[in-house]
Amino acid sequence: MVTKIQSVHFTADQKLILMIEEKLEKLKHYFKPEGSAEVILKMEKVGQVQDKIVEIIYCIPGAKFVVTAIQKSFEQAINEAYRGIKNQILKHKEKIQDKH
Repeated sequence: MVTKIQSVHFTADQKLILMIEEKLEKLKHYFKPEGSAEVILKMEKVGQVQDKIVEIIYCIPGAKFVVTAIQKSFEQAINEAYRGIKNQILKHKEKIQDKH
């Protein structure tokens, strides 16, 4: 799978990048052929608190899924965005199977 990870105004550490790649690799089990993913990591400062924003754009032949998650840590936001993408893929897969 082709995965592009972009961090806006900061440098993501290797541990975070590996976590993202591992999560996205799991999506191969839900839909064949595999797609490509773009992950955008941002930090938003609201008062004294910095919220972490993760946006995942996942493209497969014939469909494009986009999920944005905002949490207090990147790990939580990645997990939430992964669940959203997985749900969208499963719904798309059900629609395709219902048509056949």
